[in-house]
Amino acid sequence: MDAATTCAPLPLAGGVGGGAETSQRFFHVAPSSNPSRKREGSEDLDGLAQAQALAAAEQEAACSVQRGGGWRPGARWARAARDAAIAALPPHQRPPMRELGRRSEAADHAFKRMRPDEGGAMAGGVVRLPVAARAAVPTVAAPTPATHTPSSPRRRASIDSSVAEGAATAPRMDPRLRGDDDGGRGERRSQTQATLADAVDLPRILSRRTGSRSEVAAACPAALAMGIRIGMALTQARALVPELRVDPVDPHGDRTDLERLAHSLARRWSPSATIAGEDLLFLDLTGVAHLHGGEARMLRRLHALLARLGFASKIAVADTPGAAWAFARFRPETLLLCPSGEQGAWLAPLPVEALRLETDALDLLHRLGVDSIGQLAALPRAPLVRRFGTTIAARLDQALGRIPEPVTPVTPPEPIAVTQRFAEPIATPEAIAHWLGDLVHRLAEALAEAGQGARRIGLVADRVDGVPQRIGIGLARASRDPAHLLRLLARRIDQIEPGYGLDAMTLHLLRSEPLGALPVDERLDAETVPDLAPLIDTLATRIGMARLWRMRAVESDVPERSAAALPPLDPPERAAPPLKADDVRQLDRNAPLPPWHPDWPRPIRLLRRPERLDFVVAELPDQPPRRFTWRGERHEVVRADGPERIHGEWWKRAAETHATRDYFRVEDERGRRYWLFRQGDGERSVTGDLSWYLHGLFG
Repeated sequence: MDAATTCAPLPLAGGVGGGAETSQRFFHVAPSSNPSRKREGSEDLDGLAQAQALAAAEQEAACSVQRGGGWRPGARWARAARDAAIAALPPHQRPPMRELGRRSEAADHAFKRMRPDEGGAMAGGVVRLPVAARAAVPTVAAPTPATHTPSSPRRRASIDSSVAEGAATAPRMDPRLRGDDDGGRGERRSQTQATLADAVDLPRILSRRTGSRSEVAAACPAALAMGIRIGMALTQARALVPELRVDPVDPHGDRTDLERLAHSLARRWSPSATIAGEDLLFLDLTGVAHLHGGEARMLRRLHALLARLGFASKIAVADTPGAAWAFARFRPETLLLCPSGEQGAWLAPLPVEALRLETDALDLLHRLGVDSIGQLAALPRAPLVRRFGTTIAARLDQALGRIPEPVTPVTPPEPIAVTQRFAEPIATPEAIAHWLGDLVHRLAEALAEAGQGARRIGLVADRVDGVPQRIGIGLARASRDPAHLLRLLARRIDQIEPGYGLDAMTLHLLRSEPLGALPVDERLDAETVPDLAPLIDTLATRIGMARLWRMRAVESDVPERSAAALPPLDPPERAAPPLKADDVRQLDRNAPLPPWHPDWPRPIRLLRRPERLDFVVAELPDQPPRRFTWRGERHEVVRADGPERIHGEWWKRAAETHATRDYFRVEDERGRRYWLFRQGDGERSVTGDLSWYLHGLFG
């Protein structure tokens, strides 16, 4: 370093902008010929080297950020170096994602964030609705752990269940809800979601009429939380919760659903299933609990199955039907498993209502101070029988297992099927048709014995190579006429590919309905009503049942809601019940108004949804259009009639309170007639935006 000038960079650490930045400064070292000064210079160089080493170590630990302005946390250039370094490593040496963090993304700019006073509660972030957590699986209440040993004799499971129904909302009247603009679609979607959420969150009850009193028969959890109770008067419930949704109870439908559930449980879970009331089933678990992993596991699986089907259930297992009934009704546990032989101790604290006694007997026991089953069991048997009769003692003995309790299990209907096996394979259409006729006659005899009529029939033909051939037919009305059934099946024989031959043919009854004896008119001159069922079945076999329907009138002024499609042979709606003698509606002697009034003609073809018109020229407020463009074609109006004003159904939908349509029947220069309407009355903007739509064609 005698005649050299050394420029050494010295990195210094400093803080700029909230992060560490490296600043380089250059020091000039002058030469010297004095040895002492040389020694001093060497010492200075050693100190400088040590400072450089310390600065380099500090730089390795510091954040490597870009020099200059424009720096922000999480920038793309900052991630690129790290990702490149990780990608260069072998796969087995790369750090796991949990060490790098859950995710890596660029942060928002620190100086462009919304001020708190501009966005309110949503400023600077996104509001997300919380996701509802899954309901925890209920545990089985039992003092001892369950084992996978066969169940004890005569174990009974009592299932107390109820069904919850959903709610749906109808679309709005405004045809603009079906527009193609993207901006409105998001708004409409949010409005629909809000409407559905409101409909689901509304408290709901089922009402029944007992004499002249309407009372609550069932209530959802939201209604129960608001103070509504089963048996409460409907007027009191409405006063308590004004926004309450009330639906009539359907005892026949509930009974049908309970029978179907009992048949399903008898086929899958226990061979003995008994219906014991409006909402209760008894299952005999003797010899079947070990097939499902033990009684405790069987309870959990059965509860999960009922929850998937929409049933809210309580399940209790005990040695006797009476004890199981009491535990399901009067114990708070959702799933309860009573150990074998201990039902007496478990029944003692329960009230005497758990013994399924009559109201008079319960009132007498309460007057005597007997409130629990334990107090009743402690009474002497002879005075109890002399005072109350044998009913109370019999119920107590049945619950404790001293005497048996007879039950009547349901018998699931056996599926009807007829099979024909062949010694030699058949492959010709003639042979298939011959044996098909034999199977149809045998199926008709089986249907007559069961008192059923076929609605759907399936044929399965087993080929030699193991590939089954299937064809099926559906009937508009239940029938067991072999000639009619054979005629429908014969039309589809060409769909069977016999291959190397058919080993067997089986005719299955897929759907049936009760069918009794047909009435016969004894008059010889009586006019026979034509039966359309054979014609409907023939057409459905060719084009499909989905393409056959008939229209029925619906009480609504809105055209698209005034008609509905029905299956071609559905029975007509039941007539309204006769009015009482003191009903004020008896004073109305006028004939009921027809749903489709002859003075208000409707087009032959009504579009599925109104189509918007362009370039419409019309005078306001009540003149028909002079010219319009539909589907790119211009039409000049030469004749017109109208307007016919239709208001929205404000009593059903709040959004249609002011909605108005003015309909016109117009004819263009080619003689084609159309049914148009204007959205709004032409005077008030709240009734509509004055847009024009085409809703139907007169032919």
